[in-house]
Amino acid sequence: MHDTLAHLKKGERAVIMDVSSNLIPLKLLEMGCLPGNSVELVQVAPFSDPMYLNINGSHLAIRKETAIHILIEKVANE
Repeated sequence: MHDTLAHLKKGERAVIMDVSSNLIPLKLLEMGCLPGNSVELVQVAPFSDPMYLNINGSHLAIRKETAIHILIEKVANE
């Protein structure tokens, strides 16, 4: 089983590996939510939804129901 964006914990970093584009809003793809881009979980709202992310310098919030469709590979924090 692969990790998904929904599995990140606050402060963890990862690289986006795959995006199920038919389930992801086009706006997220336009904002940089694409394979190969780095992502960091900055903050989580109460009840764990939505998630506030930094994707290649762009800050955006997405719902967990969307995040589970984005496959990632975690990167060790430096």
